Amino acid sequence: MAPSEPGPREATIAARPEIRPLAPAAAGDDATVTTLTDLVNEVYAESEKGLWADGAVRTSTRELAGLVRAGEIAVARLDGRIAGCVRVHRIDAGTSEFGLLAADPRHRGIGVGRELVGFAESRAREQGDGRMRLELLVPRERPHPSKEFLAAWYSRLGYAVAGKGAMEDSHPHLAPLLATPCDVMIYEKDLRA
Repeated sequence: MAPSEPGPREATIAARPEIRPLAPAAAGDDATVTTLTDLVNEVYAESEKGLWADGAVRTSTRELAGLVRAGEIAVARLDGRIAGCVRVHRIDAGTSEFGLLAADPRHRGIGVGRELVGFAESRAREQGDGRMRLELLVPRERPHPSKEFLAAWYSRLGYAVAGKGAMEDSHPHLAPLLATPCDVMIYEKDLRA
């Protein structure tokens, strides 16, 4: 009896995503920028359901193209297709931050997000940074299942809460789009450990 071939998910599990920063010139590639914008908005719409007013989106093609132009977007690909992305930028000498972390729901649970975080951390170390930071939006008045999951996941990756601030203070341009009052939890990890 011949062994059966793996199904699509089994085949994908064996593969590790290829992660590379997008070249600044990719900001002019409308198809790539649109694909990434749609991916980020899809992932955040699901993971932040109920936190944003109807019709609010996490990012726009204009904003994403600017981040690509600045050299801050890295993309994970599986079999040549976009499977996720992350923004990595330097806050100051010694500290980098990642955000806009999004793994395609069709590839969820196979480590794309973990690989993207690992890439962001490696990139920060290459710049000589010893700390990595991220922000997690959380509602003030009630727990949110996706946010609780992410808080636990980031903790397992070695991140700890380093601060908390009101969304109105840290991101005043986004605060009016919220459907409920939210805070921003700041997580940090020592990359030298």
